[in-house]
Amino acid sequence: MPRIERSTARARIAATAFPLFAFALLAAVSVQADVTGESVQLGGRAVRVWQPENPAPAPVLIFSHGFHGCATQSGFLMRAFVDAGYIVFAPNHRDATCNGGSAYWIERPQQPFQKPDAWSDATYRDRADDVAAVIAALGTDERFRGRVDLDRLGLVGHSLGGYTVLGLGGAWPSWKMPGVKAVLALSPYTNPYLVKATLGSVAVPVMYQGGTRDVAITPSVAKDGGAYALTPAPKYFVEFDGAGHLAWTDVRDTDHDEIVAYSVAFANRYVRGAADVAQLTQKLPEVTVLQYEAGKTDVP
Repeated sequence: MPRIERSTARARIAATAFPLFAFALLAAVSVQADVTGESVQLGGRAVRVWQPENPAPAPVLIFSHGFHGCATQSGFLMRAFVDAGYIVFAPNHRDATCNGGSAYWIERPQQPFQKPDAWSDATYRDRADDVAAVIAALGTDERFRGRVDLDRLGLVGHSLGGYTVLGLGGAWPSWKMPGVKAVLALSPYTNPYLVKATLGSVAVPVMYQGGTRDVAITPSVAKDGGAYALTPAPKYFVEFDGAGHLAWTDVRDTDHDEIVAYSVAFANRYVRGAADVAQLTQKLPEVTVLQYEAGKTDVP
């Protein structure tokens, strides 16, 4: 088989087998991860909260975990956001496998990952409902309503969580959530949006992040006619050298400093409303690709 055909075959196999394999690994080790934050019930959901010490109302980030991941899977990034002054809420979705949960054995994909044409706005709508329920509860919950600034609200998601937050940003128009300032999509599963041609409906700034070893996901974001190309500006794409799909979790520590740098800079610009975009347009040494198309109010 010619080399190019072997590469294509490997990518096809990886795309089919990846979600279950990768998150089986994540499920196996997540209980050993550095679990921080407070466990609470919000909107009828089990939620992990990371809070800054400053009691003043803080900008809010909602984190959506990957398939068979969990709310605490990316603690390094949640802690970095808190250090930057954000309050972070991460619900455990139905497919979560925190603390040895049984979801790995009983929650199969709602639609096959290798058949994105079978996906619709009904696929993983429960995840979108989780995020909406948490945000609605923050406005009335006595513990948090004085701690959150819901006028500065951003969504962050990894893998299937990236699919979730992109949908809430408008990629599924029926999911579009008012009040969202920006979406940070970390190695997101975007193939259903490419097949359905819905990314043009995204109406908030987006940063995509990927990696050179994230062979099942990043190519769909980075290719000509891929997710980055089809998303309206303001938009960013950062590819990290050597990063595989679990680089955005506590399971792997590849490029964590760089992931934090771009993630916080993006949130500061578009969620908090900082004027400076310089950090977003500087290519750090461990970055192989940095693309951006700024909006009308941004001057790189």
